[in-house]
Amino acid sequence: MKRFGPASFYREALNIAVPVMLQQLIMSLVSLIDNFMVAGLGDVSMAAVNVANQLNFICIVVINAISAAGGIYLAQYKGAGNTEGMKHAYRFKVIFGLSASTLYLILCWVIPEPMLRMMTHGNAAQDAIIPIGATYLRLVSFTFLFQSVSTAIGTSFREISRPKIPLLISALATLVNTIGNWFLIYGNLGAPRLEVNGAAYATILARIFEVTVFVIYVNREKTVFYVKFKEILKVNKHLVKEILIRSAMMFMSEASWVTSETVITALYNGRGGAEVVAGMAAGWTMANIFFLVFNGIFATTAVVIGGTLGAGKLDEARKRAQWIKSGAVVGGFAVAILGALFSIIIIPLVFGNLSAEARRITMGLVAVILVYMPLWALLNSQFAISRAGGDTALGMWTDVSVNTLLFIPGAFLLAWFTNWGPVAMYAVLKLTDIIKYFIARHLLKKEKWVKNLAGESRVTV
Repeated sequence: MKRFGPASFYREALNIAVPVMLQQLIMSLVSLIDNFMVAGLGDVSMAAVNVANQLNFICIVVINAISAAGGIYLAQYKGAGNTEGMKHAYRFKVIFGLSASTLYLILCWVIPEPMLRMMTHGNAAQDAIIPIGATYLRLVSFTFLFQSVSTAIGTSFREISRPKIPLLISALATLVNTIGNWFLIYGNLGAPRLEVNGAAYATILARIFEVTVFVIYVNREKTVFYVKFKEILKVNKHLVKEILIRSAMMFMSEASWVTSETVITALYNGRGGAEVVAGMAAGWTMANIFFLVFNGIFATTAVVIGGTLGAGKLDEARKRAQWIKSGAVVGGFAVAILGALFSIIIIPLVFGNLSAEARRITMGLVAVILVYMPLWALLNSQFAISRAGGDTALGMWTDVSVNTLLFIPGAFLLAWFTNWGPVAMYAVLKLTDIIKYFIARHLLKKEKWVKNLAGESRVTV
């Protein structure tokens, strides 16, 4: 089997991946602009917003995992031409996405201080960070109600090979967010100067705008997967049960990964003061721009592999899986090289208001992330291929085993027995991803992902 596919295959893949990556790029640039504006308020404000966003990251992962679970079926039902199945998969995304975001909203209003205290344990600036972060967290938690619906609609467009729609709508929402930040953070043109809270209000306005435009568009266009909100609960309960059973392992995988990331974040936040939190947060803001390649890999694989499997072309799916893995590695190297050049220019420009120590930490973290990019691109392609065929066990065994037995214990050992800085801790612990690659490689060869879920499902929709 050839490692690389024909140029026509990669053109097809890029037609799906590029709009998705551009959407992620736009969202990441908004985050960069947010950080640029908030950084002007100083290390403490920057740290407060980004510690809150570390908690928000958990909710985002859950919402994305729910949409990915429904998306496995939506993409395969698309390949099989089953419209009713697509609508039920969409209902699953909305119902469970809204449920998760409502639960998170309640937590953010009831116990924001304890959650932030957990994330800043041992930090010298904890008392200054928590009050600002708690207020911001309460406000911004409302956005996830709107974001869960937008994510359900946007990912569904990708799964039916129409990724340009969410790209355009996200670009418009980004413009709203940026303008809102400019007015509300610093009080330009007579607007109230709300500082950190202004960033939260701007985000809320942007998410309301985004979901409104999405809903208007799908209603006017009679989009194939969409059902009106009053009919959202008319979901096939047997299909919901099947999706939950099949995706349970995927949720465990995501939970293991987000737990490991939260643990290491909380531990390195205690390695100094506001400069550590601000510096690492700035580094992750940059990293999210590079990570756009991962979204492209998952979106492309869901359509290219999921649709091929749903059409019953199993041998073709095997070939395409190999072509995706090879392309992912090339993409990882390309992002690493371009990212290095981009960072040298952008970090001093955007984060010039941070302290010199915070910027040094940012540069170090970005360098580590870029070194790992080819490996992570390959690892993400392995996970994406397995999920496209409903083999969520691969991700679970790979993530849970390595994170539970190596990553998390290693993080505590480094925190207790060394005085290493946050960048060094992260660089060493991420060596465990090499082991993840070999585990995933072994499991992928078993071909449990080579399944036509739309044809094999015992649920009639």
